[in-house]
Amino acid sequence: MTDTAARQEAKDQLFDAFASIARALSSGRRTLIVELLAQGERTVEQVAGEIGQSVANTSHHLRALATAGLVSSRRQGTYVHYRLASDDVLELWWAMRRVAASQVDDFDALADAYLGDRSEIDTVSRDELLARLKGDEVLIIDMRPGPEYAAGHLPGAVHVPPDRLDRLDEIPDQLAQGRDIVAYCRGPYCVYADDAVRRLRQRGHHARRLEDGFPEWRHAGAPTQQAPLPSSD
Repeated sequence: MTDTAARQEAKDQLFDAFASIARALSSGRRTLIVELLAQGERTVEQVAGEIGQSVANTSHHLRALATAGLVSSRRQGTYVHYRLASDDVLELWWAMRRVAASQVDDFDALADAYLGDRSEIDTVSRDELLARLKGDEVLIIDMRPGPEYAAGHLPGAVHVPPDRLDRLDEIPDQLAQGRDIVAYCRGPYCVYADDAVRRLRQRGHHARRLEDGFPEWRHAGAPTQQAPLPSSD
């Protein structure tokens, strides 16, 4: 093999390595898993329950992500826990979302079909929310499932599980006291915060959603808290 041919083969192998990451993320289920693991560590069984797949299918997807170096795992007893391998994976996922939003045909229609009409849902930036937190000017509501809230949440956030929207009818009367309300969940394409804002607005409250979600807030170095959930959750 000539030097030129050897160099070309090495180049091909290098770019095949780049493409291996794209192949690992070529399934919508796998990107959904990445979005879920961005919230925190999960067992195979927990991931399967969240994405609506069998444990066997979920294990297959997780192994493909692990082979590509996108997730890592640890064993505790009979359970295998998975997490994102690094913040680079998180940033890759966010870059994919941005490119899809700007380049995929009918992306807005796809998003609207899932999230509903967002024209009346105002957002608040991280910087604005940080400033308002210092003055105790806002009531924050975390709309994620209980384990995600327990693993970490915005300072002072009140937890409302996504399957208990009825709790929103009680919380503002007790705690809002004229403050603005900001709801957040997993990210900009998470429907839980939207549902909360719509319900709160129907009750006459000034409610907005955080512009993105908890992973982006944490990644930016903004303050977080951890706290056990009440037994009722």
